[in-house]
Amino acid sequence: MAEQKIFAGHRIRRLRRAAGLTQAAMAVRIDISPSYLNLIERNQRPLTAALMLRLADVFDFDPRTLAADEPGGGGEALRRRLADPMFADLGIDRSEVEEWLAAAPGGAEAFARVFDRLREGGEGGGGIGPAAGGEDDAIAPVRREIERWRNHFADLDAAAETLADDLRLDDADLYGAIAERLRVKHRIAIRILPIDVMPDRLRRLDLHARQLQLSEMLDPASRNFQAAFQLGQLEARAEVEALVAGAAFGQRTAERLFRRHLLGYFAAALLMPYDRFLRACERTGYDLDLLRRRFNTGFEMIAHRLTTLSRVGARGLPFFMLRIDRAGQVSKRFAGASAAPMVEAQARCPLWRLHHAFDRPGEVARQLVELEDGTRWFTLARTVRPQVRSPDGVRAEFAIGLGVVADHATPLADARGIDLKNGAATPIGLGCRRCTRIDCPQRAAPPAGRPLTLNDRERGLTPFTFVGE
Repeated sequence: MAEQKIFAGHRIRRLRRAAGLTQAAMAVRIDISPSYLNLIERNQRPLTAALMLRLADVFDFDPRTLAADEPGGGGEALRRRLADPMFADLGIDRSEVEEWLAAAPGGAEAFARVFDRLREGGEGGGGIGPAAGGEDDAIAPVRREIERWRNHFADLDAAAETLADDLRLDDADLYGAIAERLRVKHRIAIRILPIDVMPDRLRRLDLHARQLQLSEMLDPASRNFQAAFQLGQLEARAEVEALVAGAAFGQRTAERLFRRHLLGYFAAALLMPYDRFLRACERTGYDLDLLRRRFNTGFEMIAHRLTTLSRVGARGLPFFMLRIDRAGQVSKRFAGASAAPMVEAQARCPLWRLHHAFDRPGEVARQLVELEDGTRWFTLARTVRPQVRSPDGVRAEFAIGLGVVADHATPLADARGIDLKNGAATPIGLGCRRCTRIDCPQRAAPPAGRPLTLNDRERGLTPFTFVGE
């Protein structure tokens, strides 16, 4: 498979301006013509591998940032935002978005940040979100950074595979192999503590006692993950810190959140090494129950891992993942390579069975859905209940939503017997304020930007009738 072309005109322009160079002066330093540099800066020519190395050598920076640093998450992410009904009358097409990115990348990034903040403030756009300096101000840039990388960190996958081979995790007990590595190489023993000794922690590293202390409330799969997480802190530090430094957040809370995500990514990659996991997916038809048993991990860990399979030349199916609670609040969202609009939406459609999963705990709900733009998605939903509970006995419960565009779902074991192309699909939207479907009896609010039409002599299926297309 051919390498993805990298268009990074905005990044090159910033680099040139930061160095105080004209296009002619920079062209001389990297040995190309000024006209060619002009085309690169306008995203009309991609960067070659040789030119990327030359730029990195002359200006001393990590060339990987050229592929990761896209304003607003790149053209596809901007188009998803512009699909909001409030922009429906503008008719902005793909070429306009690309021209915008090339001509005014800073403006595109500013638009993306304001739009996201408005969405965080509520589906009705009633505010601009939490006050500046709040924790959400740290979460948003971390999410953008994960989106830029499409939740695939090749260096972490490579390091995890190498370590898994060293530990022979395919031939040995996972927990025992990781525990032995911690003991022999790092002089850290694992100790399982009763809940009355460690009532409010799942994992704690006691450097004085040289112990990794784990709660007895963790099930075997969660113990494996926490032990792998600790091993990642010790043996994947260089790879993790390089990614954190490259993100250049400028605030410690965002750095810590991103570091925690990367260490969790490494732990999952150690328990489910990329090549081995992808082969198992393809041979089992992405059978989630078989994968969970084969790799001795939980359903949520399998779901998250499915969103990371974007290695060049060895890609898996482009899944997205959401995790919600009974109130519909999203605590995890990963689009991966799927570009799924459902991931970015701040509200969801109640006709999507993701919300119904709570009615049948532990069962997988399959559903073929169709968005307003005509795209079909095959989705799976299932509840998960972490084994742990708070000191006063409260236990969490979440619903995990997984999905892939229907055209790619044919190999799935869960899709057998479903006519993905012509079968009946449930029409859903991206929340009532972004949905313009007429006469939906489940509608809770009119769509944004559509005037209401009220008639005292009639009552339709919904109290909100509005001007259509």
